[in-house]
Amino acid sequence: MFVAIGFMLAGGVIGYLLRKKEFKHISKVITGLIWLLLFILGIEVGGNPRIVSGLTAMGVEALIITVAAVIGSAVAALLLWRQIGKKKGHEG
Repeated sequence: MFVAIGFMLAGGVIGYLLRKKEFKHISKVITGLIWLLLFILGIEVGGNPRIVSGLTAMGVEALIITVAAVIGSAVAALLLWRQIGKKKGHEG
């Protein structure tokens, strides 16, 4: 973990030192590296029988969490909308 933090700090320092230099293709390089990391992560997940056997349970849990988050956000937005309407003198 300290290695990862060290790399992040080193990248921040190098980025700060090179902030005036323009890197034209850096976003494409970063995007490519992210795709590569996701691909490697997929290989690791697909090759781990414990993860693959638990995908159904994880999928159901993820669905429940997602539905609960959406409903909670909608209720919070509705309550906020009503509160704002009361302050402006409008009901609804």
